[in-house]
Amino acid sequence: MNKIPISVIVSVKNEALNLPSCLEKLSRFAQIIVVDSGSTDDTMVIAAAVGAEILQFNWDGKFPKKRNWTLQNANLLYEWILFLDADEFVTDEFVDEVAIKIQDSTYNGYTIQFENYFMGKKLRYGYGFKKSALFKKSKGAYEKIDEDLWSHLDMEVHEHPIIEGKVGVIKSKVVHKDFKNLDHYIAKHNAYSTWEAQRYLQLKQSENTHLSLNQKIKYSLLNTGLLPAVYFIGAYFLKLGFLDGKEGFYLARFKSHYFFQIQTKVDSLKNINN
Repeated sequence: MNKIPISVIVSVKNEALNLPSCLEKLSRFAQIIVVDSGSTDDTMVIAAAVGAEILQFNWDGKFPKKRNWTLQNANLLYEWILFLDADEFVTDEFVDEVAIKIQDSTYNGYTIQFENYFMGKKLRYGYGFKKSALFKKSKGAYEKIDEDLWSHLDMEVHEHPIIEGKVGVIKSKVVHKDFKNLDHYIAKHNAYSTWEAQRYLQLKQSENTHLSLNQKIKYSLLNTGLLPAVYFIGAYFLKLGFLDGKEGFYLARFKSHYFFQIQTKVDSLKNINN
């Protein structure tokens, strides 16, 4: 079988629980690169066992962060690049669709949609999750944010790819299912909310033309203090999250609390800066 000419980049750190399920589904792609950040578990053993190329990324606290660094330094054999996290699992339907759509020369990138799991349950309602993680290496890169003095995240999490030209949509979804426990989810979003608060204050002092519509709405609602409540009402009631049972309720509450964390951290940072 001919391999699909895409370089898949899987960004990891201590992902021994998730990585086997991620890598075993990538066999139809021509190049698989695992970019690690000093894992102390069996992550690298798992990656080596399937023959993936392995790169080590040691962040110096400055630009570029992990994904842009990979675009600049890895030996990427193909024009099309697919970025995945270890808890994102492609399906046969997704791979079939991607193999066809990358042949369309009118598109330089594609937005990927996700089928979300929370606490082990597949969620059918609430807000969907998507990102532009498939694009031509000559036409895209992740946005550069001046965060040398305040960021502790070595990888682009909320930064969006800036893609030159037309961006399409892959209809078949990727499964987003983290096998780690709830403590990991809470700790991760605590770190993310700190980054978001710093980013929000930075944006208040500058003009940014690369914000997506969702980002503009999010930051506008942060201004009003209503974002946590608006998110919960939208996710749980308007987007029918209540039909997902207790897991739908828990996720809506956790996500609304995440925005509450950002809001209170913004106020805390303002007090420190003043």
